[in-house]
Amino acid sequence: MSAVEQYLKPEVIRQIARLDLRAQFIVKGFLHGLHASPYHGFSVEFSEHRKYTPGDNPSDIDWLVYAKTDKYYVKKFEAETNITGYLVMDLSQSMAYTYRQELSKFDYAICLAAALCYLMIHQNDPVGLVTFAEQINNYLPPKSKRQQIGNVLSLLAKLKPTGQTDAARSLIQLAAMLKHSSLVMVFSDLLADPEPVIASLRRLRHGGHDVILFHILDEAEVAFPFSGLVELEDPESHSRLEVDADSFRRDYLVEIESFREHYRRECFQSGIDYVALDTSMPFDKALTEYLAMRRSRA
Repeated sequence: MSAVEQYLKPEVIRQIARLDLRAQFIVKGFLHGLHASPYHGFSVEFSEHRKYTPGDNPSDIDWLVYAKTDKYYVKKFEAETNITGYLVMDLSQSMAYTYRQELSKFDYAICLAAALCYLMIHQNDPVGLVTFAEQINNYLPPKSKRQQIGNVLSLLAKLKPTGQTDAARSLIQLAAMLKHSSLVMVFSDLLADPEPVIASLRRLRHGGHDVILFHILDEAEVAFPFSGLVELEDPESHSRLEVDADSFRRDYLVEIESFREHYRRECFQSGIDYVALDTSMPFDKALTEYLAMRRSRA
């Protein structure tokens, strides 16, 4: 895990290790729901017996049970297949922003991605990486080997958020690339017109993919901790606006909550998981709570 250790601070590695311990029961339930398959006998996990009935395949009879009971019982199997995950990272300039937190939005997304990559690979599920700004920039094919955590992080460590974003176009590109049902985990601040982005997320969902949208904002973007006259700058267009923070705060907070609620509502209606985060939240706690919530719904 040397690439992990080179990029992530020791306390972050400890958070991921703690997350793995705390999430063992959660992640199994989370991934089990994704693995569920209707095809009996296709797989792996012996679960129980039932009495043989006409039409059952005789090769499924458990002859050891027959020797003990003189009755025919058929082995039932719980079908599982591997789920392929894609970590989909927003590389636009706005993701580099931080007001006073140690981690920028991009750093925070990397921590979340590392934890999810770590958890999925522990389940032998292949994970790949996609990065985008105005279009898809990088593609790392999915693998389930442990080295993949280092591969993902070493690529992310070389990247710097820059330029403008077109999340909608990038997600439509991704939908065209994916040939099999996958778990698509999107990490973005979503600072763009929501309607095209929501339409592209729906396209992924309608393509049979399980979609989780991690909406990552900086603490300051959520709480607006400014006072007096402040100059606000759009990190992508570099347009500037001077405002009286004290009189602007209430309207801003209403707008940002409306923005998040719009995504929450639209994602819920489309069967997409929406996870609202800000960089003041410990990422391991936020992720564990999300996985627990998802498991309770399953």
